[in-house]
Amino acid sequence: MSRKTRAIAATGVALALGLTTAACGGSKDDNKSGGGSSGGKSAYNAAITDVVNPSTTKGGTLNLWGAQDADSFDPARGYYAFVWNLNRLYTRKLVDYAAAPGKAGLELQPDLAQAMPEISADKLTYTFKLRSGIKFDDGTPITSKDIKYGIERVWATDVISGGPVYLPGLLDQGQKYPGPYKDTDPNKLGLKSVTTPDDSTITFKLKTPSSDFIYLLAMPGSGPVPQKRDKGAQYGTAPAASGPYMFKEGGIQPGKGATWVRNPNWDPATDPIRKALPDQINFTVTTNADDMDARLIAGTADIDAGQTGVQATARTKILQDPTLKANADTPTTGFLRYAGLATSVAPLDNIECRKAIIYAADPTSLQTARGGPIAGGDIGTSMLPPNIAGSDTKYDPFNRLQGKPQVDEATKALAACGKPNGFDVTIAVRNNKPAEVKSAEALQAALKGAKINAKIEQYDGSQQASITGAPDNVKSKGYGIIIGGWGADYPTGAGYMQPLADSRFIPKNGNYNLPEIKDPAIDKLFDQAQLETDPAKAAEIYSQINHKIMEGAYYLPFVVDKALNYRNPRLTNAYVHEAFGMIDFQALGVSDGK
Repeated sequence: MSRKTRAIAATGVALALGLTTAACGGSKDDNKSGGGSSGGKSAYNAAITDVVNPSTTKGGTLNLWGAQDADSFDPARGYYAFVWNLNRLYTRKLVDYAAAPGKAGLELQPDLAQAMPEISADKLTYTFKLRSGIKFDDGTPITSKDIKYGIERVWATDVISGGPVYLPGLLDQGQKYPGPYKDTDPNKLGLKSVTTPDDSTITFKLKTPSSDFIYLLAMPGSGPVPQKRDKGAQYGTAPAASGPYMFKEGGIQPGKGATWVRNPNWDPATDPIRKALPDQINFTVTTNADDMDARLIAGTADIDAGQTGVQATARTKILQDPTLKANADTPTTGFLRYAGLATSVAPLDNIECRKAIIYAADPTSLQTARGGPIAGGDIGTSMLPPNIAGSDTKYDPFNRLQGKPQVDEATKALAACGKPNGFDVTIAVRNNKPAEVKSAEALQAALKGAKINAKIEQYDGSQQASITGAPDNVKSKGYGIIIGGWGADYPTGAGYMQPLADSRFIPKNGNYNLPEIKDPAIDKLFDQAQLETDPAKAAEIYSQINHKIMEGAYYLPFVVDKALNYRNPRLTNAYVHEAFGMIDFQALGVSDGK
């Protein structure tokens, strides 16, 4: 589980109310080592705050590698952070994040739209005008109806499950719209809250003001889809391109990768965000993360698309070699790494048994499994990362910062849950994420000290939506502990926590509320925060939600994630985009033209 977007920082509520920038927090200063004054030159952590090797030179092939395939290239289905980043190559939206490092990258700006929306005085109506000259890769003009149709697909979770489902909560308004595949409207445009009075105008009408709505329009699932090319569940095999790159014919090969080539119908004059420097972009999937690291260091691969950090061997080599280290960055990604404790699987339906797991875990060994304090991150204490307003780094309800297992507390909890002699439990973990597997092994070893016997079951991470993301499967397989990670979908407490804790965000497939939290008090607090236009007051509500999540012992936080990533020295325009917590792929070029 690695949604969605990598960390987007802090409040941003003002943007949804008609302003043009988000008041968001940046990367921590201690991530930076010589980067701020690098003048565009490569240095350790330089890409966190600067554009490394700036250039406007076009040509060549950008080679992305990854240890995991995309969950889906369908913009409405893909939910991995790196897939949202890749979407910027081929999917444009009404608005998108600026192409810039630091806080500037957190600003939303017009993309397909001519300008930021006209918002009514009551904050209920958003109206956009589209740019002229915008086209799909086949030359067909992009109209407001294509955008509406693309958005309607988000409702069709019975056909295209797996992606975020925020929009129905704001735009359905009791219509119970079934999605375009079951739409009785002859044009399949029957969603009443979105209107298209002409081909260049689209209007959204909300039932209540939403401090987060504008961010939802920057998600890939809010991009345009031409109805005539929609293949439903198979759309991700050949999605239409509205951005500067399109998939090469036959270029999507599940389990192997993908290839993008230039979209001849993309007009750079209509796109203020993308420069489209390479002629071609290759994405290669490998099952050998160490081999990928070796290719990165050798220069035959340009960058790890997953951006979750190199493995232990490469990590040591990079940090000990000044030349290699100068082409590496360890940003705080905004992800939390954790285990979800499934309440549907006995005995974890008992809060005291869940507490026993949290107390028995070894915070330091889990941190070490992720790469240690430098490349793995700080010990996690709660479920709201420090770059989201409402977080409190001093909040440590299970005393995890002391760094050791608390066997005595675990023993008390086991007695309280009626399991004084411990119990058996299964840990589910993705087989293509070595750091997650090591985390599972570290947790397994620590739990033994409290007589909790954990069996590890590995699964194909590309199938997450239907394995650990399917509540019925979790229950039938007995997956009591599920290893996961999460970055904010958009820069508020709701953008981070709502998919993890709101009972209304538990679909049959693609579920990220791993414990299956069903607390009406938490749901109510999310609703209150959504209506709150004061960022400080909203942050207070998100803090309350965080406390309720931890009080329920639903999650075991591992670390506030950092990742040591290496970038090929030939890359140009390399910078960490704060909206994704990773290098902005669409900005990259290659200096040697190859």
